[in-house]
Amino acid sequence: MKILFAASEAVPFAKTGGLADVCGSLPGELAALGHDVALIMPAFRQIYRASRPIEPLGINIEVPIGAKTVRGELLRSHLDGDVPVYFVKQDEYYDRDGLYGDAGGDYKDNCERFVFYSRAVMDAIRLLDLQVDVLHAHDWMAALAVAYLANEYRAVPGYEQIASLFTIHNLAYQGTFWHWDMLLTGLDWKFFNWRQMEFYGNLNLMKTGLTFADMLNTVSPRYAEEIQSAPMGCGLEGLLHHRRNVLRGIVNGVDYAAWNPATDAHLPARYGVDDVAVGKAACKRALQEELGLPVRADVPLLGFIGRLADQKGLDLIEGVIGDWSDTSDVQWAFLGTGDMKYHRLLENIAQRHPERVAARLTFSEALAHRIEAGADMFLMPSRYEPCGLNQLYSLKYGTVPIVRATGGLVDTIVDVNDDSLSDGTATGFSFQENTAQAFSQTLRRAEAVYRTQPDVWQRIVANGMRQDWSWARSAQRYVDLYRQTISLRRKSPATAVR
Repeated sequence: MKILFAASEAVPFAKTGGLADVCGSLPGELAALGHDVALIMPAFRQIYRASRPIEPLGINIEVPIGAKTVRGELLRSHLDGDVPVYFVKQDEYYDRDGLYGDAGGDYKDNCERFVFYSRAVMDAIRLLDLQVDVLHAHDWMAALAVAYLANEYRAVPGYEQIASLFTIHNLAYQGTFWHWDMLLTGLDWKFFNWRQMEFYGNLNLMKTGLTFADMLNTVSPRYAEEIQSAPMGCGLEGLLHHRRNVLRGIVNGVDYAAWNPATDAHLPARYGVDDVAVGKAACKRALQEELGLPVRADVPLLGFIGRLADQKGLDLIEGVIGDWSDTSDVQWAFLGTGDMKYHRLLENIAQRHPERVAARLTFSEALAHRIEAGADMFLMPSRYEPCGLNQLYSLKYGTVPIVRATGGLVDTIVDVNDDSLSDGTATGFSFQENTAQAFSQTLRRAEAVYRTQPDVWQRIVANGMRQDWSWARSAQRYVDLYRQTISLRRKSPATAVR
């Protein structure tokens, strides 16, 4: 199959979140399975920091934006696996410090920027002679591409049989703009209605992708179920329920070339499942020293890496850490940035209890790896979690996840109980209620096993380390989904207008 990824970010070129990890890893895995894959993304300023050659192709594009025409050009580089990456260069739109905004908020011309990108994607198919079987568009930034395919390109030679898959990475971010931005898209105003592109009087690009794509998917089976009802549907649950027959969920994969304690260059000691006790002890000791915590093998060390935000469960952590740091002999290690109220919370707790709490309010890729290896438990009490990657890293590193049972965390972590211990499937501790009390009780449960049942703890660790959450596994499921999408398109009428 010939697959074109349309995504606004991909490692190593540009990244703000998990979207970049997916679109930087999955194309190479698909290519390894024998498929012809390419990626097209905006030429953000960040791409030039990737230390990979980027060459101009001498191909110019002209894109209608409302009543004007905007010019750009195409560049080329590659991902691992020699997957070609094409960049849409238009410096007025993309030569900026941020991808989508700055300290003042989202860029005010984001709709225009991604109208240009989406139209450029469609023109690039012809200009590069890509002969695409499946257009795989990701999140609201690429959603207009599937709308253009369905409504303007379906009868154009070379585009007639292109199938479209639209992937939701996080439904909370929808690309909502004022209604007059509809003029920028060039699409007929007839589509600005409550069934297609309009959302409470505004233009909604996420809704546009959900409406016009042949097939939909998201990044875990549980999240695909959750978004079909409120509140997880974020106002789009009706549309998602209506299209449930073409909605799938596939768990993201892990790049084990980067996240593997047996080969991780960031670690002071490397280890696998057979020598995890020795390796983790060395990593824990080094992490305690690095963070200024007392070096103690007997105390549980809890790690957290991520955005300091309610979505990641920081409100639940706030509800327990004060009491725990006053009364419990447990250490905490935090790495991340986010809401200033949580910056202040962690700074204050760390100052009051420097022997128990360490907070690094920044981001460091190297330290993230060392926390995964040195912590005994990893905290993900998320309010919602479309997929999550840190719990998968934690499994590989022998760091037992403590999670709230939502989204991809349900699909990837098996709670410790008598049955799961008996059948060897237990990999972590989970709780249902979104309350500090439920979180605290689960922490107590994990702490009790850690302190009083070391043999059981090591079985849980080994269960997790032996799991395979590689991209190779997920890539085969995407291949199956692409085939379904192609089959669905071939059975559809000439137009996809709904």
